[in-house]
Amino acid sequence: MVAFGKKLRESQIQEWQGYYINYKLMKKKVKRYTEQIEVGTQNHYFVLKDFSRLLDCQIEKIVLFLLEKQGLLATRLSNLGEQHHALIQQSDGSRISELQEAYRAVGQELLRLLFFVEMNAIGIRKILKKIDKRFGYKFTDYYVKTRANHPYSQLRQVFKHVGFSAVVGAISHNLADLQDLQNNQGNYISIYDQPAFSHPDPVIDSIKSAVDRLSNSTNFLHFLGRHAFIMEEELPTPSEDESLEQRYHFMSLLLNLANTFLYMVNTYIIVPTADDYSLSLGAAATVCGVVIGSMAVAQVFSSVYFSAWSNRSYLRPLVFSSIVLFVGNALYALAYDLNSITVLLIGRLFCGLGSARAINRRYISDCVPLKLRMQASAGFVSASALGMACGPALACLLQTKFKIYKLTFNEETLPGWLMALAWLVYLLWLWISFREPHCETKENLVPNEANAGQLANVTLENGYTQPLLMKIEAKQQDEDEDQECDDAEEDSQEIHKPVTSIVVAYRLLTPSVKVQLFVYFMLKYAMEIVLAESSVITGYYFIWPISRVAIFLACLGLTVLPVNIIVGKYITNIFEERQVLLASEIMVCIGILLSFHIFNPFSVPQYVGSALITFVSAEVLEGVNLSLLSRCMSSRLSRGTYNGGLLSTEAGTLARVVADGTITLSGYLGESKLLNSTLLPALLICVSSIIATCCTYNSLY
Repeated sequence: MVAFGKKLRESQIQEWQGYYINYKLMKKKVKRYTEQIEVGTQNHYFVLKDFSRLLDCQIEKIVLFLLEKQGLLATRLSNLGEQHHALIQQSDGSRISELQEAYRAVGQELLRLLFFVEMNAIGIRKILKKIDKRFGYKFTDYYVKTRANHPYSQLRQVFKHVGFSAVVGAISHNLADLQDLQNNQGNYISIYDQPAFSHPDPVIDSIKSAVDRLSNSTNFLHFLGRHAFIMEEELPTPSEDESLEQRYHFMSLLLNLANTFLYMVNTYIIVPTADDYSLSLGAAATVCGVVIGSMAVAQVFSSVYFSAWSNRSYLRPLVFSSIVLFVGNALYALAYDLNSITVLLIGRLFCGLGSARAINRRYISDCVPLKLRMQASAGFVSASALGMACGPALACLLQTKFKIYKLTFNEETLPGWLMALAWLVYLLWLWISFREPHCETKENLVPNEANAGQLANVTLENGYTQPLLMKIEAKQQDEDEDQECDDAEEDSQEIHKPVTSIVVAYRLLTPSVKVQLFVYFMLKYAMEIVLAESSVITGYYFIWPISRVAIFLACLGLTVLPVNIIVGKYITNIFEERQVLLASEIMVCIGILLSFHIFNPFSVPQYVGSALITFVSAEVLEGVNLSLLSRCMSSRLSRGTYNGGLLSTEAGTLARVVADGTITLSGYLGESKLLNSTLLPALLICVSSIIATCCTYNSLY
């Protein structure tokens, strides 16, 4: 893992070297601009104009080369097409394999070109972020806004891979046609009448993955995995992946996912009965907000110390977490017989102090190989969603009452006893099966020349590598300039220095990242309002029993995966993520507006429909929000205690704390005013997030 400037230089395709973005020159320009502005010899207007012209020239160089190479590929495909046509006319099956290899060779060349575009696209994004950081004004916003849809702009050629789809289509359908001829399948008029091939040519899979990285195209697995917000380094070196392969242990990963599932069950299993439990202990029904929210309050602190603990171990914090959760659930259940709301709240605080989600996310980031990380991330999110649905569903099944000695087991205490037993069983499974990985973690990784050099030896699929002598000469020639130009973000040593405090982490946040964290706060706030007050609202307006509340909440939780399938497979393939983001925020706002009790009677269809719109829109919003966050956030926040995952977790947890506190405070106004008084701040926060998103819209690409 080295700074991007070195990655760019060492992974360049040698014969195309002069057509890459001149990243070093642009960094030197940024440094010179900074010095000129500090001494007052230049102003921001000059910087804006001069750097825009420079970047335009760099992009034009890339695009013209890109068009030239696309033309050569088109010529090769045209020649192959003539041979293909002749082969069909002559019914000569002996040359099919030869022609297939020729098409695959074009595919390999296209892969090289896609890699070229990807490296340049990353360079453009990084230099835009760098100049924003140095000058503190929205250069990215100006540059993208003025060039995104302008007829003369070539920016879209880089980020929208214009022309690639035609080349990909030609290679794909010709390989499919040749495969059809080879297998002597004559059941269809043409390949376009056939179902999609279940096993397409490997080169097509590689091209599709490369195109997806450059575009907004995605799929369900990737979209779902983004909810885990596990930040990855761009272009990791082979040595890093080998290290991850050695540390990977399937059962340990499974235990982390089981921990995620159980914790989400633990969070939501008490929601349908929290108001009744509060009443039975002599408190108001709306104290359920404090009961539910106390777990989130403790999680604000547990996320930090568990994240720090994971720098040294994974097993010990998971064991500690399980013990604390066992104790917390036991106290929650015992509060009924002790007739103490204090014991109840202490039990929930203990449950929050046992939250190991930071460990679960960190384990996937640190110990799962890259080829499995997206599946593991999707598993993390699926386990969370399943736990969210199973929690209320289990509460629905616990509608019974009996006593053993002096202990009462009823619909209010059984969730605590059940979860205490579950954590005890999990603790035993953890102790027997978990394997502690090597102590080396991302925070401890120190860049060295050996690692940096290994990236340079990566052979592209067609066998091109950089000559060793040229690499050494280039390294010696550029060493001094790189030392001079790399700033704190990208210096080969500074970039690996972990963030040491939340204050330092905050300083690394650009305006667009701050807005996206605020959006994350908003969506978690809206979801918590819908979920946490559901038992009180439905009890007051519709006199729903606990079982019906539990079914309603379980159904909301079950919408998570189907909604993500639709969004991941279709919506994000049609629209840009920032478009989906803004549309989802507006839909959350509409859902909140429809939830207000303005006209009598307040009906079940109005409540259920508005809650469904709010919850589903927030789920869609979460996926695109975290995806954009991972692209906009500084790479320094991909590792260490105060990482991007921790920041997003803290933002979401604070949102839950504030939402649950709002429910309890609004309860003093009476249950008749609870709904509107909790929805009003949710509406204000939502409108504010929409305005903030519009202000930073052009920097979200």
